[in-house]
Amino acid sequence: MDIEDVHILDPELLQLPGLSVKSNPLLAEELFSHWLSLPDTARLVKSLIDDTKSSTPVSISKNCANLNIACGSALSSVFLNSGTPPLSPRGSPRFSRQKTSPFSLQSPLRSVREPKPQLIPQFYFQHGPPPAKELKEQCLSMVDHLFSDYIDGLRMDEFKTVTKEVCKLPSFLSSVLFRKIDVDSTGIVTRDAFIKYWVDGHMLAMDVTSQIYNILRQPGCEYLRQADFKPVLDELLVTHPGLEFLRNTPEFQERYAETVIYRIFYYINRAGTGCITLRELKRGNLVAAMQQLDEEDDINKVIRYFSYEHFYVIYCRFWELDGDHDFLIDKENLLKYGNHALTYRIVDRIFSQVPRKFTSKVEGKMSYEDFAYFILAEEDKSSEPSLEYWFKCIDLDGDGVISPNEMQFFYEEQLHRMECITQEPVLFEDILCQIFDMIKPEKENCITLKDLKGSKLSRNVFNILFNLNKFMAFETRDPFLIRQERENPTLTEWDRFAQREYVRLSMEEDEVSNGSADVWDEPLESPF
Repeated sequence: MDIEDVHILDPELLQLPGLSVKSNPLLAEELFSHWLSLPDTARLVKSLIDDTKSSTPVSISKNCANLNIACGSALSSVFLNSGTPPLSPRGSPRFSRQKTSPFSLQSPLRSVREPKPQLIPQFYFQHGPPPAKELKEQCLSMVDHLFSDYIDGLRMDEFKTVTKEVCKLPSFLSSVLFRKIDVDSTGIVTRDAFIKYWVDGHMLAMDVTSQIYNILRQPGCEYLRQADFKPVLDELLVTHPGLEFLRNTPEFQERYAETVIYRIFYYINRAGTGCITLRELKRGNLVAAMQQLDEEDDINKVIRYFSYEHFYVIYCRFWELDGDHDFLIDKENLLKYGNHALTYRIVDRIFSQVPRKFTSKVEGKMSYEDFAYFILAEEDKSSEPSLEYWFKCIDLDGDGVISPNEMQFFYEEQLHRMECITQEPVLFEDILCQIFDMIKPEKENCITLKDLKGSKLSRNVFNILFNLNKFMAFETRDPFLIRQERENPTLTEWDRFAQREYVRLSMEEDEVSNGSADVWDEPLESPF
């Protein structure tokens, strides 16, 4: 009998005539007890126990040989005493036909090697995963090349190439990144200092949004404030070709920078805390706008946040309302907005600071920042920040739903104004049915913010309730507005409004410059 065939002593393999384990259960016990009593078996068991205690790998061939010797002795003794024939010879038809897989014949003494402990790779890194080897080598190669001619380091005006080519960041972030590395304000960034910050500081492996976030935020802060964007805008005003015409007007440079920052916080800081978190920054489109801005020479083609035309519209609208030019407007000033389009009741809600707390320190006055938030909300009621702004205004009791009574409170003034201009009034009952048909709220007789955000017609609800001009345009389905929407389906309501207003303001400016000053009741106090 070969060693590899002897894995276990199974009575059914003995092929004893008339004997089986089921009919003779004592046979297996007798054979096993006899085998355990053999000296070779005792030595084998002791060897296995010693190997297990010492964690020594078990030798299968050795154990099988020992097992074969013990089995051979046991079989001789048993078969001589019982007078039964031995096993069928190897290769016989009967043996081959009934051969059983060794893995299905489990022995209590079978040696099993313990599996090696598996090493779980590290999956959490406090500062982000380390960069890939190829990426790190590529970065170091580029750094060595750019710093090769500047052994003492790079100055701020020389550092822009590193920002663009190595860091892959917009060039107008160069000065902020330079100061972030040059903590001692030496005016020089060396190769080692850059590698320490960018490579060893785990910046290399971060996504672009996280990189910009960490560059802009102050040490120890987990958010971005308005002041953190000021250095970026200062650099942009100095370097971008589309803003070159503003270089000799510092006052307008400041106003442009402020307006861009207000727009950023209006759209990105959805929590309204005045602090942008990394999560908010990743959810927004600011980084994409920055990247586009770095590649586009025409500043007005970057309509998100940075368009000069959009700034011009916001600033001129504020200037027109601010009669005394103290950079503050009151209720009476705001009522003139849009040719007296708004109702008294909605203006009262705005000045009660329900939708947003004013930054103005003067009671009853709205600052330029407050106005920027208002005009963005008023002229694009399809955006989520706008829906949240006006929902708070209409929700008089602050219970999180707009009820028919609250809608009727604001519509009453609209109805009165329609009667005053001999416009055929629309009864509130009809308006209410129209509103519910447009929004299709989940619950009857009330509208939630979720309902408004889920409908494409939400803007019309607020126009119906407090903006008479836009309500009438909606009722008459102004063909000009419909054509505008079809021509530029990708533009937002704000984009189309800013486009129209900029054309109007430009035409008025041309009339004044051509000597048509008689269109003004008094000399024009131009913001330019």
